[in-house]
Amino acid sequence: MRLGMVGLGKMGANMTRRLMRGGHELVVTDLSADNVKKISGEGAIASASLDDFVGKLGKPRIAWLMVPAGAPTEQTVDALAQRMQAGDILIDGGNSYFKDDVRRSAKLKQKGIHYVDVGTSGGVWGLERGYCMMIGGPKDVVQQLDPIFKTLAPGRGDIARTPGREKMTGTAEDGYIHCGPSGAGHFVKMVHNGIEYGLMQAYAEGFDIFRNATSKEVPEEHRYDLNLADIAEVWRRGSVVSSWLLDLTAIALAQNPTLAEYTGFVQDSGEGRWTIQAAIDEAVPVDVLSAALYVRFRSRQEHTFAEKMLSAMRQQFGGHVEPGTIKK
Repeated sequence: MRLGMVGLGKMGANMTRRLMRGGHELVVTDLSADNVKKISGEGAIASASLDDFVGKLGKPRIAWLMVPAGAPTEQTVDALAQRMQAGDILIDGGNSYFKDDVRRSAKLKQKGIHYVDVGTSGGVWGLERGYCMMIGGPKDVVQQLDPIFKTLAPGRGDIARTPGREKMTGTAEDGYIHCGPSGAGHFVKMVHNGIEYGLMQAYAEGFDIFRNATSKEVPEEHRYDLNLADIAEVWRRGSVVSSWLLDLTAIALAQNPTLAEYTGFVQDSGEGRWTIQAAIDEAVPVDVLSAALYVRFRSRQEHTFAEKMLSAMRQQFGGHVEPGTIKK
């Protein structure tokens, strides 16, 4: 299929590469001419403007947006909508707020333009590992886009089937699902990221306890000088707490057990706040997720080793560099 990619940052560029590897034709555009030049040198079709970009797409035109949530996405959707026609498809693969998706979808529907929201997880590793996708939008349009999702997704690989799924159908085992109508994809991704905050916080606090096991506050006979990198590694092998986040923690600790290059300043990208707001709207108690978000707020005033570990995990899976982080 021929489709367009708007935004060639860490995620957009690698998604473009994975799609091209899968045999798709990609028309690309970005605010950075250097980014366009680089990816076009790898086989993508360059465009010099949005008019040029839309003109090079086939019909129906399919444009996938990987730009920052909020105003940049809003402006890009509006600009493309002015240039597209009935039957064309806009896909937002960023981290937009699900209520914005519902509003945009209704607005574009008036022009006959289809809008699909895709919550995308995979970070800087997605090129090789594939992307887990949570999709919202009209069922027939999502089915039309299936070859794109199938290429981006991890596929079944060598992961053992979950007992009880033998007679179940669908694409969940391939790494992508149609969650429901407009906004449903980003709603599921929003809660996914809220859970991610909690998981990261649990690992960070646990390793902070390990690091402080030599504290003078502890009786000498109860002090332990522990190898954090080895603990992370052994937990990867057979432990009930093993996970990809733990894999990334092990990488960070193997590179530098003290995490000296991190200040402990931890950003939140929005989804954690939205998850808490959704919980409030639904009267659902989320003690762990809300506490994890508040820790990130506190980290901007005072830092602990646990916050350094959160920063390390964010850099490992998403390439995020926190303000004040010492670059290698």
